[in-house]
Amino acid sequence: MTGSIHAVDMRGISKHFGGVKALIDVDFQVGAGEIHALLGGNGAGKSTILKVLNGVHVPNAGSIEICGKTITEMSPEASRKAGVAMIFQEMSLIPTLTVAQNVFLTREAKTGTGLIDDKVAERKAKELFDMLEVEVNPKALVGDLGAGQRQLTEIVKAISQDARVLVLDEPSTALSVSDVERLFAFLRKLKAKGVAIIYVSHRMDEIARIADRATILRDGRHVITAPLADLPIDTMIEHIVGKRSRGLADVTREEVDLGEPLLELDNVSGLHKPKDVSLTVHRGEVVGLAGLLGSGRSSLARVIAGIDPIQSGEIRVAGTPIQIARPRDAIDARIALVPEARATQGIIAAHSVASNLTMAVLDHVSSGSIINNHAVRETADHQIKHLSIKTATREHAVSTLSGGNQQKVVIGKWLAADPDILILDEPTAGIDIGSKSEIIRLVRDLAKAGKAVLMISSELSELLTACDRIVVMSEGHTAGTYGRHNLDDPDLSADDAMHQLQAAEQKLQFHIQEALKHQGTAHVH
Repeated sequence: MTGSIHAVDMRGISKHFGGVKALIDVDFQVGAGEIHALLGGNGAGKSTILKVLNGVHVPNAGSIEICGKTITEMSPEASRKAGVAMIFQEMSLIPTLTVAQNVFLTREAKTGTGLIDDKVAERKAKELFDMLEVEVNPKALVGDLGAGQRQLTEIVKAISQDARVLVLDEPSTALSVSDVERLFAFLRKLKAKGVAIIYVSHRMDEIARIADRATILRDGRHVITAPLADLPIDTMIEHIVGKRSRGLADVTREEVDLGEPLLELDNVSGLHKPKDVSLTVHRGEVVGLAGLLGSGRSSLARVIAGIDPIQSGEIRVAGTPIQIARPRDAIDARIALVPEARATQGIIAAHSVASNLTMAVLDHVSSGSIINNHAVRETADHQIKHLSIKTATREHAVSTLSGGNQQKVVIGKWLAADPDILILDEPTAGIDIGSKSEIIRLVRDLAKAGKAVLMISSELSELLTACDRIVVMSEGHTAGTYGRHNLDDPDLSADDAMHQLQAAEQKLQFHIQEALKHQGTAHVH
């Protein structure tokens, strides 16, 4: 930490929403030139305190100083003027504008005649991306970018505002390993310039690598602020969940009896990706797809689900070849896709939990155009109980739920349709360690109940905890298939779940890097 001035000094912050106490007398200080992790489970109060800092919420009590100035007017504009820039987990970019137009939105350079000068914006945006050492075309439409490039555009947009306090909410969720390295290198450059960085992430390994100190919240209260050197990962998890926990290593893996093949792909290719993919998922099996951003995992999911067209190859469900030309064909074949972008594709945030949970089964809960409210209530209540969704009532808007509970609603929506084959694309993105374990247990339970599950995740520890087999993808091809037990370390005790998981993760990481070196040469283990 450089100097003793606090870039952010929040004291005694309390915030209530009706009867819900989201924050109770919280202190939060961040130094200039410090990377400070803000940690806590879903519903701990992280988003609320950041929205108070960002002027979105007005606190019921407490004081805020930014770079030594007391903030009297609580508004996003006042926070921005004080030097706070926040990058939300659900991104704020406008897909129909270019990268440069998004970066300088509302702060456009003008020509002598008062017209917007896109050339200046493109040049300035390019300079910022060059400083970050990333390839993003300032002229590209944001809607055409991958998730990683959109995230980098968000960060460059914040930096372009000359922020003195940069808030990153789950910045690495959609980034590949190399993009994360670039992001970290860039954050260290900003830190050296005295920028205060608040870093929110559920990825403990990242926090350990990037942060100087961490503050942990639980149930709206401040638990601890300490240097990272004093917070080993198991201690962090203990503070976050409030009990001794080994995170995902606590999820017990039972051996499963595999049934017949439910989903079979023979040399399936899409328009660009996937390329000649063959794989089988049996009843009662969880198969994971590992690989970096752009490896073709999501493209494969979209082809199976009928969102993107299949160009060649054959898909069989329970032994029968099927034609999937649109999503309805996949749903009729009892295939369900839980998409990665839950905010835009998975839920309607303003609608109730009940209406979201029954969205995929409207034909079952209605007669003609008349909704059977009793059937809606029954279906919703069953999924709320089955998935332990924490909501005040089934009528509450999904937007009032924490990220983990929103994700359970997305999964519940498709489970209500009782699919045989479930494809989960990044099912735990942006979810705390406690909810992650719950969702992975749920995935294992679904397989136990006889479903075939195909799971995509960028977090290798999740794939290793949830899956029976893991297929590594690279450049649209499958580059290797690994039985979960083959990734364990025979020299480690089978009881030492935590170290076994870490060892398996290193092996899988090695296979992914090897696949990059040998593009397109498929080898099966």
